[in-house]
Order: sequence, then C-alpha cells, then structure tokens
Amino acid sequence: MASVTLSNIKKSYGSLGVIHGVSLSIEDGEFIALVGPSGCGKSTLLRMIAGLEEITDGDVSIGGKVVNELTPRERNIAMVFQSYALYPHMTVAENMGFNLRLSGEPKPVIAQRVAEAARMLDLTDLLDRKPAQLSGGQRQRVAMGRAIVRNPAVFLFDEPLSNLDAKLRVQMRSEIKTLHQKVKTTSIYVTHDQIEAMTLADRVVVLNQGRVEQQGTPIELYRKPANLFVAAFIGSPAMNILDGTVEADGGEPAARLGDGTAVRISTDRKVKPGQRIKIGLRPEHLNPGAGGAALAGQTLLVEPTGAQTHVVFDLAGQAVTAVVDGEYPARYGARFQASIAAEQVHVFDRESGIAL
Repeated sequence: MASVTLSNIKKSYGSLGVIHGVSLSIEDGEFIALVGPSGCGKSTLLRMIAGLEEITDGDVSIGGKVVNELTPRERNIAMVFQSYALYPHMTVAENMGFNLRLSGEPKPVIAQRVAEAARMLDLTDLLDRKPAQLSGGQRQRVAMGRAIVRNPAVFLFDEPLSNLDAKLRVQMRSEIKTLHQKVKTTSIYVTHDQIEAMTLADRVVVLNQGRVEQQGTPIELYRKPANLFVAAFIGSPAMNILDGTVEADGGEPAARLGDGTAVRISTDRKVKPGQRIKIGLRPEHLNPGAGGAALAGQTLLVEPTGAQTHVVFDLAGQAVTAVVDGEYPARYGARFQASIAAEQVHVFDRESGIAL
C-alpha cells in the first residue's frame, strides 16, 4: 500500500488546457472517488496517475516517490477499466494469473495468489470457465481479481460498473466496498455517478472543467456544498435551486421568491437585506403538512417509487421536486403544500455561486 500525492498537476493538448493545477493528498489505504460530469477531466487525471498520459506540469508521487518518469509497470499500480479486457481463449484462472506469468513468477506462487483472490471474489467455482460462459458481473469480478493478484500499491478504477445493468451495479458496488475493507489498498475510483461515489468512498473529490470544486467526506458534500455546482451535482433527486431576494420577515432573514413566497433562512447565513441570492432546497427536506412557512403550487407530476413518492409541483414558476416517504395521495393538478426548516435551506450568492 502507498499514499498518493498530486502536486499542481496540469495537462494541456497544445494550447488547450484540460487539467488546471489539481493538488490532492490521498492517504495510505484511503478510498477516493473522483466524480464529475463528462469532460470534467477525471479519467485524464486517473490516466496521468497511472502513467498512461504524459503530465504537462506538476508531480505525481506514490509512496513518497515522484513517478512522473516511470512506466505504468514501474509504478506498482493496478487498473480496472470499464471494459473487462479478458482473453476469450483463457480460463478465469489463466486470465487472473496472466500478468504474474509474464513477470516470471513461479507457478505455485501464481496458483496461490489466484486461489486467494478467487475466494475473496467468490470465483472459486468458476476458475475453469472461459469469459463467454460468465455473466457481466462475473467478468468484472475476474478483471478485479486480475488486479488483486498483483498485490499493487494502488488500485485505479475507471468507471468499472458502467457496462452493467442497474441491479448488477448495486451488487458490484457492495462487492468493491467489501473488497476494499478486506485488502485496505489505496484506491482511486472514477465515476460520473454521484451515488456510486458517495456510497463507496471515504472522500469524494468533485471535478468541473479540470478543477477541484470541493473535496470532503460524502456527508460533508451533502450537508455543506461549497457552491452551486456541488449543490446541484450531489444528491438524488437533485437539489431544487430558486432565485430569491433577502429581506427581513418578522425580524428573521428570508428569501422572497418571484411569486411572493417567503422562505425563512437560518440566521447564521451571511446575507443582508436586498441581496440577490439563490436558495437550494433538497427534495427530501420538503415536508408536506409539516409546520413552518408553506411552499405551495399546482402538482405537475407524481412518481411513486414504492418506499417513496416523488411529487413535482410549480413554485414561483419553476418545477420543484419533493420526496415524500411512503405512498402519498397527490394527483396531477391538485394543490401541493410543503415546508422546510430554515436550517435546511442552502443559500448561495447569485453571481459567484459561492455558499453563504
């Protein structure tokens, strides 16, 4: 195992800059997720750590050693890709042990490591099968096993679950987390799926256009997003964002929306009367029939999901989503009314997008 440090990493293709001075410190044994929309630079950053992309400027250190000039093999990393990249003519055991065989490891050592990884990933009964005889989830486990047997200092995952269906993604997500808890190897995981990032990682790094917007534990990013980008990206369904103007409502600060609705905001927010702001309301914090100032409008859509009901209603001319536990008797066109506690209202500067 080893720590990983990125020091002011930059990447340019000619005059086009794609990574703009990213610095990160990843502790030995930590699981980090790099998350962001397509084109934000997360896979490029991972490939630079792996040695598959040349670094324009800055340093990558693994275990305290700068590795900029080292080949991927010399960096002692193992990478799991979106594509399984298994050899179709080889058995599961042969696929898992192939890199060790290339490295000249003795056959007994290869057999032992393959057997250990197979037990860890529940592949023991599949070692004699070919990839064509496996399901998608089993193939991905074989790809992970191929990485495990190398006993690397760092695991790099590049959207490894994107090719799986929804049920298998959930299953494999659990298996990856269980695997990390067993082997405790430093892991860097790239995904565009914020649910994957939040459920898997010790720490989440949100990237946007080649820059780090915010990093922290999943709960820190959820509760205290640093800006509008992070607020809108973290959370499912996404946070509702509305324009408002600060005013005093009974001596307490409030955001006055376009339809005249006043939404109380916490007194510890750094706002002043007349200030133009944006407020963020998480759908799960909107409570129908609860106390507090009412947010009301015509119901536009009702989506029962079983354990919850998603209700979309019109508020100040904008579609706002509320998540209600269990079944809820909302219907299209009816009036929907909810409230939210002042301390759960997120406040952002309208111009800069910075949290206030």
